Amino acid sequence: MIKGRVHSIETMGLVDGPGIRTVVFMQGCSLKCLYCHNPDTQCMKNNKSKLYTSEEIVKMAKRYEIYYKKSGGGVTFSGGEPLIQSDFLLEVLRELKKQGINTAIDTCGYGNLKNLKEIFEVTDNILLDVKHFDKDMFQIVTGRDMNHYMKFIDHLKDYKGNLWIRHVVVPGFTDTRESMEKLANFILSIPANVAKVEIIPYHKLGIEKYEKLGIEYKLKDIPEMDKNHAKALEKYLISIIDKQKTKKVSLVI
Repeated sequence: MIKGRVHSIETMGLVDGPGIRTVVFMQGCSLKCLYCHNPDTQCMKNNKSKLYTSEEIVKMAKRYEIYYKKSGGGVTFSGGEPLIQSDFLLEVLRELKKQGINTAIDTCGYGNLKNLKEIFEVTDNILLDVKHFDKDMFQIVTGRDMNHYMKFIDHLKDYKGNLWIRHVVVPGFTDTRESMEKLANFILSIPANVAKVEIIPYHKLGIEKYEKLGIEYKLKDIPEMDKNHAKALEKYLISIIDKQKTKKVSLVI
């Protein structure tokens, strides 16, 4: 049986997909985002991570099944980047679906693409980060080029579930109406059912983790994003998208 390396597991999660969710934070990520608040999940192995079988994850999830049913929740795989461990991810998603449990993956779109078609078939919701819509800024924010990410975007034409878009607004990066207009154009180009758009204000909650890991936090001089300004930008972004889509997207903050 395939085992997956898991950084941590959170129960009663409320922000990583619909309803009350168990959130499985997978270990390992190819990106090194400037504002990542989970730098301890980036390496493929650390002292705190543990190996789990799909059976163990499903058994744990079923303890909270009553909460899923009452709230429309389920299990979300986040990270790190869950698609890096795609063999394990596919196996555990299949087992959860057999149990009738709602599934979601929270992805940066920069993982292993080999099982993507099969993973799409057993994933009810995909939460996709748009790190940046400009290829040069994508490289600056993530440390990687945008080519692999765009391959994932292209694969989304085969995804029939609900796609949620999430974008972290950082002061000086994309905190303008002009940036929201460009972000709207990018979102509208994604070949999938975009069911929700969320703007996440940049924060520094993870900065202590960098200090403990001895990693330089490169955005230490950037102030946290004003939540009211972020909310206004989100409303503006959604208004642009609504003008071009008959199907409304949901306002989150």
